[in-house]
Amino acid sequence: MKNERVFSRVLSVGLLCGLGSIGMRGAAAEDWLPVSPDELQMTSEPDAPGASATYLYRQVDRDDSGNFERVYVRIKILTEGGLKYANVEIPFMKDVESIRSIQARTIRPDGSGANFDGTVYEKPILKTGRVKYMAKAFTLPEAEVGSILEYRYDHVLPAGWIFDSRWVLSEDLFTKSARFSLVPNPHYALMWSWPRGLPPGTAAPKSERGRIRLETHNVPAVVTEEYMPPDTEVRMRVDFVYDFGHISRTDPVQFWKFYGKRLNDTVEHFCDRRKAMEKAIAQLAISSDPPETKLRKVYARVQQIHNLSYASESEREARREEPAAIANVEDVWNRGYGNAEQIAWLFLALVRAAGIDAQAVSIGTRDRYFFDHRYMNPTQLNTGVVVVKLGDRDFFLDPGVPFTPFGLLPWYETDVDGLRLDKEGGTWVRTPTPNASDSRIERRGTFKFENGTLEGKVSVTYTGLEASWRRQVEQSEDEAARREFLEGDLQGFIPTGINAKLTNSPDWNGWETPLVAEYDLEVPGWTAPAGRRALMPIGLFGGAEKHTFEAASRVQPMYFQFCTQHADDLTVEIPEPWQLESLPKGLIIDLKGLVFKETVEQQGKSVHATRALTLNVLLVDAKSYDSVRQFYQKVRTEDEAQAVLSYGRPARR
Repeated sequence: MKNERVFSRVLSVGLLCGLGSIGMRGAAAEDWLPVSPDELQMTSEPDAPGASATYLYRQVDRDDSGNFERVYVRIKILTEGGLKYANVEIPFMKDVESIRSIQARTIRPDGSGANFDGTVYEKPILKTGRVKYMAKAFTLPEAEVGSILEYRYDHVLPAGWIFDSRWVLSEDLFTKSARFSLVPNPHYALMWSWPRGLPPGTAAPKSERGRIRLETHNVPAVVTEEYMPPDTEVRMRVDFVYDFGHISRTDPVQFWKFYGKRLNDTVEHFCDRRKAMEKAIAQLAISSDPPETKLRKVYARVQQIHNLSYASESEREARREEPAAIANVEDVWNRGYGNAEQIAWLFLALVRAAGIDAQAVSIGTRDRYFFDHRYMNPTQLNTGVVVVKLGDRDFFLDPGVPFTPFGLLPWYETDVDGLRLDKEGGTWVRTPTPNASDSRIERRGTFKFENGTLEGKVSVTYTGLEASWRRQVEQSEDEAARREFLEGDLQGFIPTGINAKLTNSPDWNGWETPLVAEYDLEVPGWTAPAGRRALMPIGLFGGAEKHTFEAASRVQPMYFQFCTQHADDLTVEIPEPWQLESLPKGLIIDLKGLVFKETVEQQGKSVHATRALTLNVLLVDAKSYDSVRQFYQKVRTEDEAQAVLSYGRPARR
């Protein structure tokens, strides 16, 4: 059952003062929390057997009026494995937020302290098509088993970024004690809820003297596993949702009806430039064109609008200095730029001007949360797409995301709920899930076998979402970085060391065309000598599956970003005097959502193998883990199956 509490309304200015002594900007070293003898003597945590480290204490004080939060962390190292926590990485989004006022120290087992006075580095940790994640990284001094690590910092958020306000209660380590507080933005009413529940024995958050507080103890660690749902989704958390329109949240049906009407009015007002759009359409399509031809021409043209959502922060800042903000679709068209959602609404307006039925859909992407309209959190309806009706078919399209092929959505917009807007408040729809065949990786390799080494050429063709996400990630990179990216991608497909050289110039700017990479490839030591025989594994491109789902058990559901198909074609020429003695038989495994097929045959003096792995499922319950694990074990076994070569005449049978 959903738990929630409504906080209303205005806080006085006097209640917006500091967040307490812990973690204050400019705090002196001696104002750290005192360390108890029990903390110093602690050697294990009974509630987290075998843990390498544990949070003794965490504190997060957030201020949604001042757009920052202050974080205080105390970690106890229990085993050698816990020493890694002395290497601290504090993540943040580049050009969006920042980490400041870092202070840190190590408390030795005897209670004395070693203050951190070293260098804080900034390092990249992840880049997606939409955002670049960085980390403030530093190493605490003199860490050893029995030490206590302690640090604090200010996390500065973008102005007005209250749509993403939350406390994360469960972390990767067991937490003995934690406190959280929030000073709400004073201009809006506020609701809070905890979609994944609260830790056992934890009381619901309460508002006390203008601040919301929560205290919790003995919080279990989050189990982190490969291919799991979004990190934020699996953690216990408290979400804060601000009310910008004073909409009653007692009935989800009435709430979304009211919100949908208001959102529809906003979109329609932005799109209301009919004459300008008809004039633009006359430049894009011939009146006699079939509707789908018109639709594709409009989509292609809108993809060329400069997308500020994928521009650098410096470019976005420069645009903000222009005298007038973009007010409608005509501004986007005339200026030739806009953010992702403005570009989507331009597409909507142009399609309507072409005489084609189209509506806006506000959706919640699944890259961070799984949206549930029962929680009445409109901030998680975080982007817009367009649904176009042609005959009895609906096309869900988003030209506001670069390099997305016509007929597809970016992976995080597929298989999600959305509010299809109209003047009555809208209806709930679900975006389609593309088939695996719509997004493929095709690898073709032709090799010669020589002294245990494979030498030859490989082409890799990416289509659909496999191409689009790679183009998004690399769109701002230079030729050298793109070359390194693709050569690293090929390395990930092959379960051993390789020497690869990209030999062509892939088309990085296309959105309908495949992304094709061609290589000269050398695979040293691929065959293993065994006297006058040699053993040659068949699964050259099985690197991605080599260690997939090896764990004996599973806690989290299995979650895949999108359906995909990997298809391989491998030919290896066997030189004289080597002879083929035996070949693997091949294999078919069909679990419906997971399918593997491999064939191996002799073609003259060559070995020819085809391999196809189809993933046609997105979310699989942990109860089915044994079946999925066994599937990948069989795939690995087949990839390791070997052709037997003999030196000289073939052996008598």
